[in-house]
Amino acid sequence: MQKSDRIAAIAALAALAALLLSTTPALTQAFNQKPPNAEGQRPAFPEQTRAPVLDRGVTLSRQVIASGLENPWGMAELPSGGWLVTERPGRMRLVSPKGTISAPIRGLPKVDARRQGGLLDVVVAEDFAQTRRLWWSYAEPRGGRRNGTSVATGVLSEDGAAMRDVAVIFRQEPGWRSTLHFGSRLVFDRQGALFVTTGERSDPEPRQLAQDPGTHLGKVLRISPLGGPARGNPMLPGAVPELWSLGHRNIQGAALAPDGELWTVEHGPRGGDELNRPEAGRNYGWPVISYGEGYSGRPIGEGRTAAPGMEQPVYYWDPVIAPSGMAFYDGSMFPDWRGSVLIGGLASQALVRLELDGDRVTGEARYLQGLGRIRDVAVARDGAVMVLTDSGNGALIRLTP
Repeated sequence: MQKSDRIAAIAALAALAALLLSTTPALTQAFNQKPPNAEGQRPAFPEQTRAPVLDRGVTLSRQVIASGLENPWGMAELPSGGWLVTERPGRMRLVSPKGTISAPIRGLPKVDARRQGGLLDVVVAEDFAQTRRLWWSYAEPRGGRRNGTSVATGVLSEDGAAMRDVAVIFRQEPGWRSTLHFGSRLVFDRQGALFVTTGERSDPEPRQLAQDPGTHLGKVLRISPLGGPARGNPMLPGAVPELWSLGHRNIQGAALAPDGELWTVEHGPRGGDELNRPEAGRNYGWPVISYGEGYSGRPIGEGRTAAPGMEQPVYYWDPVIAPSGMAFYDGSMFPDWRGSVLIGGLASQALVRLELDGDRVTGEARYLQGLGRIRDVAVARDGAVMVLTDSGNGALIRLTP
């Protein structure tokens, strides 16, 4: 065989391999075969974990809209078609439809950007075209190296260069000396209230406060858009008035389902990442129950996975995917995906898709495996799927069939 023929043969084999990998996701869908982090635990019902792998040969086209973002964390689509993107060190930028990245927007409050802290999620008002109002969550320094998750609102100037009329409308209490587990996603419900998810700050002492309804740690909270508790929250004895649900670890993904119900995903320890549908006043168990174990390999608490008065997750992962960012697909570009949950995977470095039948998961697929840490997921108005990759050179990427 001549040299030119060998080169052609190698190129043909490489092209075939690329084609197989791009059109047959199941070739790389071996995630259900990996051993669990927490040995010996059993799900409470069928397909609560390791649901059947979906194998439907979906090919995704990737377009990098913007790159060079420093640890991007949250995004929100604007009526103009551009995107607001937060960077964890404390910057918020506008990304135009053509990918032009603005200078940092002026006028945001200071953030504590140590480790998992910083500028986090962002959402815009439905009437943003008229009001230009938006909300963002962040790790707020509280003095003495204490901090906590806070939510602020402001009005973006017409030229997009500065934020004015900034007001902090929520502060997680108590503040803590921790640089971990801030949450935090922001989701408006259909009544106009704002869901805020928080973490329990990770350390052994504040972790226990996830079970204390009188604190904001490890909770789903529901507030009014300009501050204060929203109407219709559950009235639990001794509870903070913003409380919606308790017993959570670190919720970094939340979205409304097509029926208007809130769903969340939260980080477990080693094993035990959870998909939940938080209901008013319910207790989701952390740290009393968990489908996971401590990073030391020891059990969480007494090692229980169920307890009276505590809710089971709809679904859990073991080993973990480290979920961050979440959206229900309701677009037209991927008709077979309608009603699916899309979740960003940090540890799994994948876009995770779950098919649902009511409140049960019936199948799981993973796409873009190895692309990088996917921090956030959104569905654009045209039906494309948008993802943010979390790194020092992070990117906003548009996915189409």
